[in-house]
Amino acid sequence: MFHTPIVPRTRKRSRPAEASAPRRERVKFEDVRLYLVERKMGRSRRSFLTELARSKGFIVEDVLSDVVTHVVSEDSQASSLWAWLKGGPVKNLPVMHVLDISWFTDSMREGKPVAVETRHLIQVCPSVQTDTLAASPEATTPTPVSTVSQYACQRRTTTKNNNKIFTDAFEVLAESHELNDMEGPCLAFRRAASVLKSLPWTVQNLRVTEDLPCLGEHSMCVIEEILQHGHSFEVEKILSDERYQILKLFTSVFGVGPKTAEKWYRRGLRSFSDVLAEPGIRLNRMQQSGFLHYGDISRAVSKAEAQALGNIIDEAVRAITPDAILTLTGGFRRGKDFGHDVDFIVTTPQLGKEERLLTSVIDRLKQQGILLYCEYQASTFDESKLPSHRFEAMDHFAKCFLILRLEDSQVEGGLQTAEEDRRGWRAVRVDLVSPPVDRYAFTLLGWSGSRQFERDLRRFARMERRMLLDNHALYDKTKKEFLAATTEKDIFAHLGLEYIEPWQRNA
Repeated sequence: MFHTPIVPRTRKRSRPAEASAPRRERVKFEDVRLYLVERKMGRSRRSFLTELARSKGFIVEDVLSDVVTHVVSEDSQASSLWAWLKGGPVKNLPVMHVLDISWFTDSMREGKPVAVETRHLIQVCPSVQTDTLAASPEATTPTPVSTVSQYACQRRTTTKNNNKIFTDAFEVLAESHELNDMEGPCLAFRRAASVLKSLPWTVQNLRVTEDLPCLGEHSMCVIEEILQHGHSFEVEKILSDERYQILKLFTSVFGVGPKTAEKWYRRGLRSFSDVLAEPGIRLNRMQQSGFLHYGDISRAVSKAEAQALGNIIDEAVRAITPDAILTLTGGFRRGKDFGHDVDFIVTTPQLGKEERLLTSVIDRLKQQGILLYCEYQASTFDESKLPSHRFEAMDHFAKCFLILRLEDSQVEGGLQTAEEDRRGWRAVRVDLVSPPVDRYAFTLLGWSGSRQFERDLRRFARMERRMLLDNHALYDKTKKEFLAATTEKDIFAHLGLEYIEPWQRNA
């Protein structure tokens, strides 16, 4: 079974009669109450944003109190923000959304409160819960740049991102290049973001970044611009670009990739309704399900929901094979509080017994009436074709991509749903992969992520050790032999690397 922290259930709050509601005649969203944090934002900008929000029908509270539902901040220092919030008078902080300014910007653009996604959240940092961590010298003393490796597999990510304002900018630039099918610049910005995420100190001047790896001229210019102006003009231009916004919207649909999104955009389509009304477009089954359940599967999944799904899959698997091995992977294994789907590895201790396991699990989920969508891919794994000399994004093991119905009663603390949602259930994406047990360690390492960590781990193996690593095997080109592994630690040891815990791999 899975033992994960419980995310408090969002509960309805009655609105006190004395709570202020500026310009009530223009209020459109009664259940959303904003509070804009003046820290870092400044009084004049806060005043401007307050009037902007109110003009669009939002309630903006002048004082932070328990009636607030959404706290919005431009403070990139999560630890200091949370310390300030926890020192305040509010008691309902655990059920409030504490959000980056990007949520506010997205909502203003849409003219309504957008769904809260993982990227919007300013996560609570463990460091704000202990005074000793806050005073730790490691939190303020820059690490000598000579100790920062170019490989993410030789860096441990910290519990908080000290350089979020820079890494967020790099992620936008990377995503923009990815949507334009420009792999080189995309990887360059992702590597730059990965390096800054690993720093236990905040970049406060350009000088301290000069000898850091993976920071090219373009990245340095972005950092300098942010240090001087508090934001990147290039990033703001991208975020306001119609094509970027539309491609990002289309690719948020399950089953829609950048190439499909680009085709739709070139046909003049600008919204979901345009796509669904276009007679010349034939959606595949995955895309049809993506649109059908968009409201649910575009919303973040909580740890409590992931735990509940783990219990469902565990029960189904053990009804078929009592000694089965089931492991939660992906972002939740790396300690994330939220994700967009839930990934599991399922296999059996007996080699070969796993071959029909997934199809049996699928049949059982159908019988339970909770299978909303399924795409099953049979195994194409062929040991005789190893090692693979080219990188492949997907492995060749049997896998299935599911959408499951999750009931409110199955989740400890309840589902993370909007207050107006009365269904009592939500749809959640679940991916299952079933490798042979002798490939379990390689699959676990690959499916745990993060994507940048895995990419750098394979690059390190190839460039520094003359080895080939993927989700199937580790091959030593010098010795011309495969290296066996039953645990992730075995793989790290073969590569001559210190073992890095999953929650330190958020590169």
